[in-house]
Amino acid sequence: MFYRIEVAGLERDLPICRVTDELYIAGFVIFGDQELTVACARELLKKAPEYDYIITAEAKGIPLAHEMARQTGAKKYFLARKGPKLYMTGVFECAVRSITTAKEQKLYLDTADAKLMQGKRILIVDDVISTGESLSALEALVEKAGGIIAGRMAILAEGDAQDREDLIYLQKLPLFHPDGTVME
Repeated sequence: MFYRIEVAGLERDLPICRVTDELYIAGFVIFGDQELTVACARELLKKAPEYDYIITAEAKGIPLAHEMARQTGAKKYFLARKGPKLYMTGVFECAVRSITTAKEQKLYLDTADAKLMQGKRILIVDDVISTGESLSALEALVEKAGGIIAGRMAILAEGDAQDREDLIYLQKLPLFHPDGTVME
């Protein structure tokens, strides 16, 4: 089963994937789809509030944040990692449980990056916002670092995220019943 979506002027067929026996989602992945990544970054930048830096969570938001930075000429963007790395000077952490992850995870922010965020306007970006759990974790990391949240953006808003007034997105993405029909 597939769901056809148009976003940023492009059409894609998304596979419908099981989350639970009663809930299915359309799998939206920009990894490897350079044309879609470039187009979505361009359209999001047209709607973006003023900001100093972009942050995203590992992993599916990375190509989007990278492309948005490239298109604006930004030399730096931030990445909340799923695990601490040896090169990190220290870390801030926050727990998160997203709709596409089976168990609780943690996101980590390098303290060197946190120093650069202090007093700066930070734009949070991701590919899809659904439950808002990853978004909340990123917000907590930005606030812990002393950054100012400039805005929240995603390519797609899924489920309850479509009703968020604080989220800028390009397109709605429905949730699905097991037979592939759209949940109302």
